Amino acid sequence: MPPPIIEQPPGAVEPLARPSEFPWPPVLFLIAVVAGWGLNNLSPLTWPGLDDLPARAIGMGFIVAGFAIAGWALVTMLRGRAQIRPHAEATVLITHGPFKRFRNPMYVGYALILLGMSDNSQNLWLAIMMPLFVIAVTWLAILPEERHLEAKFGDAYREYKTTSRRWI
Repeated sequence: MPPPIIEQPPGAVEPLARPSEFPWPPVLFLIAVVAGWGLNNLSPLTWPGLDDLPARAIGMGFIVAGFAIAGWALVTMLRGRAQIRPHAEATVLITHGPFKRFRNPMYVGYALILLGMSDNSQNLWLAIMMPLFVIAVTWLAILPEERHLEAKFGDAYREYKTTSRRWI
């Protein structure tokens, strides 16, 4: 049975009504994919790895793991009646399921999918886009989300941060 869901204490002051005005994570993921494919069409880079069955299996493993982690996070949020839009006000603090280990499992999933796509398509630009995606989503989404959650849930969120990692 999952631990109780932490809701905002009654009468708490909410200085940050929402983490941001724009849904950065899915947009940044799409930008990374489109940029990776576009750059590969304009200026392809030589793939440094092998193109064999084991390499393709590893790439597919990253994709499957990424979808599994992101899917598990989505189901956990829906079951906990949490807000799933990344730019909307948080309604509850979910600390179980994939959130027990990672504070941002959906974004971890996106990063794994990018790596798997790069390996399976032998598109080095997609591999280059992955750390750029991580930096951009950290700056534009995660840091504002963390400020929002800390303002909304206070000590409960600060304690949660001590037991989970931002990424991996």
